[in-house]
Amino acid sequence: MLSSPDCYYPGHDVLLPALWLLAVGVAACDSPAPSASPQVSAEPSAQPIASLGLDNEAPPRRGMVYIPGGALVAGSPPHSFPRIADEEMAGLQVIFKGFYIDAFAHPNEEGAIPLTNVSQEEAQTLCEQRGKRLCSELEWERACKGPDNKSYEYGDSYRAETCGTGARPMLAPSGLRVGCKSDFGVHDLHGGVWEWTSSPWGRGSEGGLVTLRGGNGLQGPLVGRCANGKPMNPAKKSGTTGFRCCAGERNSAEVVLDVVGRKGLEHKERLDHALMKRLVDVMPSEADQDLGKDAKFVPDRMWSWHPIGNDELVVVGGCVRSVQPLRCGVIVGRQSFDSMSSLAWVSSGHWFPSLHPEKDPRDLWLLGGDEIGRYKRLVAYNWGEIRVGPKERRLPKLAKRKPEKKTKR
Repeated sequence: MLSSPDCYYPGHDVLLPALWLLAVGVAACDSPAPSASPQVSAEPSAQPIASLGLDNEAPPRRGMVYIPGGALVAGSPPHSFPRIADEEMAGLQVIFKGFYIDAFAHPNEEGAIPLTNVSQEEAQTLCEQRGKRLCSELEWERACKGPDNKSYEYGDSYRAETCGTGARPMLAPSGLRVGCKSDFGVHDLHGGVWEWTSSPWGRGSEGGLVTLRGGNGLQGPLVGRCANGKPMNPAKKSGTTGFRCCAGERNSAEVVLDVVGRKGLEHKERLDHALMKRLVDVMPSEADQDLGKDAKFVPDRMWSWHPIGNDELVVVGGCVRSVQPLRCGVIVGRQSFDSMSSLAWVSSGHWFPSLHPEKDPRDLWLLGGDEIGRYKRLVAYNWGEIRVGPKERRLPKLAKRKPEKKTKR
């Protein structure tokens, strides 16, 4: 029988048993501990790290930040953007014991260039030589999100300049960007090198991959989040992959996701009228411009859209039939537990809406028509958000005008 402690799910006043949590994403959860302020010190502890009790009265360690026990909202909630649903937990709350983490990437010195071109095993060995260990990926995420579980180490809104994200990974002296630190005081978690963790890549794949955290990439708002990670062969060495060490008893919680639902677009022959009504009730305000503010939208078709694993969207199509010509379109929404949210409205003009999938399941084409003629619009899934392209149409080619014959005078 499983004896792992329980965890709490945010927004619910019920205690969820650890056995249930295992099924939805957490391998284990640890007992809660009272909160305390983070500690960083230039003086070494007189007591070896391995013998510390690691409660919230733990003594400071040179060059390390103490992360007090508390709650991590792991991953990102289904309604948040940007989000990678098949790689992140759905905002599950996990209770952590206190632990230590290096203030900077190894060699953990301000002004030094982080060490790269090491395998995961070599990184672990270098940590062990200093009486430390590699961090788990959720310990790394806790250190990044801070006590208030922010999306980025510096806040909930993306700022490229703070950590220099939105570019390819590059080596830079540790501490160069002073503002790039979490509220716990951990520096340079993004904008520089990717960092090895001790965690397997538990996202429905096999093959012995492990998880990297941090780093940089061209999609800054996505890559720069504390919840972001990527898989790597543990034996691979890279000039943009380094590590930082942790210390104290390892928190056992891990990301474990069953990735399901890579089906693309499915037309529903049998309509769920209750679900359709819920989506129509939260129709986005943009629809008012096309339909009229007080117009009655009558839904008559429905699709289920799985653009990526673990994210199912609801698409409802219909028209306002009380006026001529018709005013039609589709609503794209997401159901999360007992709530429904609308993501986009796409007008199909005077035509009953028709959806057609692309080869990439993240892209759909909506066919419509207006006074000028037929058109198509791209409906694209972009890491949890829906983006709608402009009308694209092929107008009939005009006949070339024949040159007039010159008359002789």
